[in-house]
Amino acid sequence: MAEGWARKLKSDCIEVFSAGVMPASVSLRAIKVMAEAGVDISRQYSKHVNDIEGITFDYVITLCDNARENCPVFFGKGKLIHKPFPDPMFAIGSDEKIMNEFRKTRDDIKDYIMTLPDSLEQDLQKDKNVEK
Repeated sequence: MAEGWARKLKSDCIEVFSAGVMPASVSLRAIKVMAEAGVDISRQYSKHVNDIEGITFDYVITLCDNARENCPVFFGKGKLIHKPFPDPMFAIGSDEKIMNEFRKTRDDIKDYIMTLPDSLEQDLQKDKNVEK
């Protein structure tokens, strides 16, 4: 969802790469809730971090704790920012409740993407303070 929002809202100032340490197929629920918001992510696919090895990044933003803990060191001098969002894939309950969790995460991610790139250095500083 973050890749979709960044491409739609910030393609003029952010070059987006998306990958994971344990890639899986893109959730049909994520595709559906993003389509509700006018963003087509149906052609996105889950990539492994090894697929983007060798690319130099200014910033690497991890969105879940597993990614933060297992983020490869090959990102070189890229500044690592951890911005966790609840993973709606772990939501339980009725289909409506689960879809609402996906919508909340979608909206929270959109709100964060809207702050970029201006918030990156602030987020980096906050992340360093948390580690202390």
